Amino acid sequence: MLAAGDSAPDFELISVEGSKRRLTDFVSGKPALVTFFKVSCPVCQLTLPFVERLSKSDNLEFIAISQDDLDATEQFRKQFGVTFETLLDEPGKGYPASNAFAITHVPSMFLIEPDRNISLAVSGFSKRDLEAIGKIAGVEPFRPGEKTPDFKSG
Repeated sequence: MLAAGDSAPDFELISVEGSKRRLTDFVSGKPALVTFFKVSCPVCQLTLPFVERLSKSDNLEFIAISQDDLDATEQFRKQFGVTFETLLDEPGKGYPASNAFAITHVPSMFLIEPDRNISLAVSGFSKRDLEAIGKIAGVEPFRPGEKTPDFKSG
């Protein structure tokens, strides 16, 4: 998996709305958090609602990249309340973005700076890393008293 300090590869994927989108569409003016997920992944189901909370920030762009087809992805988005931009990295197309980022597990998150430098790379659920992203975003990912694990591998 690509790590902090690596350069993020550009990609072109189709959004759930049907438009072609590239990484460069998102990182031109501010950092972007790119989150790869699979709908059947329990750790993704845990993680994405917290990323949704973070997505209310104006300090970062948020992109989810689904490794499933449109129908399954839309069901996931509805069930887990994901409203931010979601792209499809479908198995039938060989997972081009997942392979470019050398994803081995999901969820995998990358904080990508406007120069396409990766400043943070996370595999699995990491409360500490989500809190760090929250500080950058200016949004608390966790509510007081909310019970969450410190870490869960993907």
